Amino acid sequence: MTITADHIRTTIATYLDEHPEDKRELGVVLGLLDDGDDLTSRKTLPGHVTAGAILVGPDGRILHILHNATQKWLLPGGHLEPSDNTLLQAAGRELAEETGIPPHVVTPHGEIPLHIDIHPIDANPAKDEPAHQHFDFPFLFRTTADIGELQTEEVSDAAWRDIDTISDERLKQRVVQVLH
Repeated sequence: MTITADHIRTTIATYLDEHPEDKRELGVVLGLLDDGDDLTSRKTLPGHVTAGAILVGPDGRILHILHNATQKWLLPGGHLEPSDNTLLQAAGRELAEETGIPPHVVTPHGEIPLHIDIHPIDANPAKDEPAHQHFDFPFLFRTTADIGELQTEEVSDAAWRDIDTISDERLKQRVVQVLH
């Protein structure tokens, strides 16, 4: 079963119960859902849903990947697939694919994303993709495992980095709150 608009809407509603201050920003996503846009498809413009993972290692550091397309250190994550049943599952799948860390050694912190972020994505002429937005749902996971075999088509390196290296301030604050 694939991720549905109702699942996205319910996830946002549950998230907003904990973070009502984000309601105005997420109104855009809810409006697109109300208009019937398929936000699970990477072809949907002006934007679509992605799922991400904040993986915390035993020493409290966060796993980052060096993404080939952007040449930036990012948190693992990516587009939804038809085989994904939930946003949490999509985040776990992306984490396993990109880092080689098997799902059985990763534990989700909860069913609700730690943050929902809307950010711009530059046009990618090589993929014939115009500039658009990602509505990213990052979930917190914990592990005692180390980095596995990287998905070299998308990732050229991975490293455990301090929490301070998370660039999104709101996300960084929420990670700190969970860990302390």
